[in-house]
Amino acid sequence: MYQKLMIQGQIEVLTGLHIGASDVYAAIGAANSPVVRDPKTQYPIIPGSSLKGKIRTLLVRDAVEGYVLPEPKDDPPPIARLFGKPASSAETKAVASRLQFMDCFLANADELMDTGFTEVKTENSINRLTSIANPRPLERVIRGAKFSFAVIYNVENPAEVEEDFQTLAKGMQLLQLDYLGGHGSRGSGRIRFEELKVIQATGKTEKIETLQKTLEGVKDANVLPL
Repeated sequence: MYQKLMIQGQIEVLTGLHIGASDVYAAIGAANSPVVRDPKTQYPIIPGSSLKGKIRTLLVRDAVEGYVLPEPKDDPPPIARLFGKPASSAETKAVASRLQFMDCFLANADELMDTGFTEVKTENSINRLTSIANPRPLERVIRGAKFSFAVIYNVENPAEVEEDFQTLAKGMQLLQLDYLGGHGSRGSGRIRFEELKVIQATGKTEKIETLQKTLEGVKDANVLPL
């Protein structure tokens, strides 16, 4: 039977989080850089694509020397098999991702009803020559918001499962030491992973406890104190 494992947990926002959505139809006076939202509830979300792309980039940056990152087709094998890679030529087939990142939905909406889910932070860019300020209102998910987190892992080679989980855990640690979304150099986007657990979705494996311990190491890389 084809084996699948699920990693579940939560993402807590430690500083205002901005993952942008289209502002084509923004109302006059509204933040000109709104956050992405669930169209059904209008609550903010964290797209799975944002997590996957950021974790992959951080892993590659950690694995290679210099500031120039390789093309995805040239990523180191442990990263390429987890996140997938395109075909590099007619002779080389594309590699499908072993990870399926799900969109993350707001998990503590009831707790935030009184304060609201987002804030508007106004930033100023100052022209060095004229000293003229250019204010930019930015919408951010507020500190303390928590999102559901889930990733499906496809067990394609049982001998590589532990190494794959070690790679993923390292990527999550690196993310906690970096930022998610935009404007991270100005304080936005600090997050931490919480309550991570491994669940046997299909098939059977004897490594659940070992894999669980690997994920427990993620919390040791929190950028801000618990």
